[in-house]
Amino acid sequence: MEQLTLENPVFVAYLIASALMVLKVMGQGWMTVQRMLKVDAGLVNPEDIAPGPTNRNPRPEQLDHNDYVDRSRRMHRNDLENIPGFWMAGFIYVVIGPPVLLAQILFYGFVVARMLHAWAYVTAKSHEVRATFYTVGSLIVIFMAIHALVVLVV
Repeated sequence: MEQLTLENPVFVAYLIASALMVLKVMGQGWMTVQRMLKVDAGLVNPEDIAPGPTNRNPRPEQLDHNDYVDRSRRMHRNDLENIPGFWMAGFIYVVIGPPVLLAQILFYGFVVARMLHAWAYVTAKSHEVRATFYTVGSLIVIFMAIHALVVLVV
């Protein structure tokens, strides 16, 4: 399939955006771990308070809710609810052969929207600010899916 080669700038843009989103998802998990270690709290499973090399002083209160850690967990969950849709819609979008500039704007626009969403989340900006960046990313994914359907069905 000619669309899925490195000679296709649409596919290359998709691969770059997808790789950045892989790093975002994986990095968010590491941010959660870093926050748990920093505050020595925010653990979620009873077995997490067993003694070990990273928990030399286990205490039941380590299982208590910790918003600093949970904020990162919520960010991770939000990524897992949104980024896979981009991967699927973006791949389908590559296959339909869209205009290069439009595809680049959509792919990189999604990445920027997700990064700004993460910034708004981690800095506790208002819901309206966070929702604005979520909406931009969501509309990009929806547009790609609808555009692909129109091309495929019509």
